[in-house]
Amino acid sequence: MLLRRMLIMLGVVLVVVLALAAYKGFSIYQQIQMFSAPQPAISVSAAHAEEQPWQGRLPAIGTLKAFQGVDLAAEVDGIVREVMFESGQKVTQGQPLIQLDSEVERASLATAEAERSLAQVEFERGRSLVSRQNISKSEFDRLSSTLQKASASVAQFKAQLEKKRISAPFAGTIGIRQVDTGDYLSPGATIATLQDLSRLHVDFFLPEQRAPQLQVGQPVRLSVAAYPSEQFEGRIAAINPKVENETRNLQVRATLSNPDEKLLPGMFANLEVLLPDEQPQIVVPETAITYTLYGNSVYVVKDKQDDDGQAVKDADGNAQLVVERRFVETGERRAGRVVILKGLQAGEQVVTSGQLKLDNGAHVAIVADPALQLKTDEPATTVQ
Repeated sequence: MLLRRMLIMLGVVLVVVLALAAYKGFSIYQQIQMFSAPQPAISVSAAHAEEQPWQGRLPAIGTLKAFQGVDLAAEVDGIVREVMFESGQKVTQGQPLIQLDSEVERASLATAEAERSLAQVEFERGRSLVSRQNISKSEFDRLSSTLQKASASVAQFKAQLEKKRISAPFAGTIGIRQVDTGDYLSPGATIATLQDLSRLHVDFFLPEQRAPQLQVGQPVRLSVAAYPSEQFEGRIAAINPKVENETRNLQVRATLSNPDEKLLPGMFANLEVLLPDEQPQIVVPETAITYTLYGNSVYVVKDKQDDDGQAVKDADGNAQLVVERRFVETGERRAGRVVILKGLQAGEQVVTSGQLKLDNGAHVAIVADPALQLKTDEPATTVQ
């Protein structure tokens, strides 16, 4: 009886062990089947590398300056008797702007003119007398010197009188006036700014390596924050014949017309120097580039191939796609596109979004770019 019970217990234990072993084996089989099953395709967006004409441009930043611009200032001291302009007024060359008190100078000029008239009369009398030898030659020379001195005094007082009236040195737009009638002006005191806005200069710097690509007359295109949707055209007017020692940059000046006077001196400008030759370049969207410290790369979309070199197809008969990570050499970037100098051929398809989910050889499926679809298919909504 005891032996029978022991055999029954051993049989029950054996059955339990076999059941647990079978369950564990079935679990392992399921996991193996799960990992051996083909992974679903990763959804990515892609675009083709295109070969297109690409005009080289040299980007820079600069500051606008008036073609002619000065801060008008008094050269002599005096009381302001008359202000002959309004703030913001357009003035012509030579137009009077400020009249200082000139009573003292006028009186001094009248005295000098009277002395000159007397010296002139005495000189004419002396010339007739010296011809008849009634006076000595030295006396006649003294009369001539007195006349010259009197004439110089008249010229001096006239010059001082002219300095009492401040005129526009060139045509332009005058700024907000800084003086009023009755103010006392000391030499150097600012009256207003005068700017010629018909043309403008823009000064900018480029690295010294760009010097062979620059020449006078080269076109320049610029934009300013005040008019972000507009571009303004100009041309290089001068290239500094010296490289800055501290920065190793070369200063360049361009000139542009400003017929509507939209642009103002002092504005910050983003500009590009347009290089003369257009070269065909391989171009891809900038989002296709993965930038890293050890190099820039793209994911190239290719057909998956079997051991015989044949394309592998899915259940629907379409070729399965995989990606190959390829390092490339990039060039100039502009307007969301980048030039590929090395590592990519025209017509190859590259991933433009979804790169973070990818690795070399990953199975992918191409879908429409949501951002591009939003730009092309959906109308923009204006927030009130």
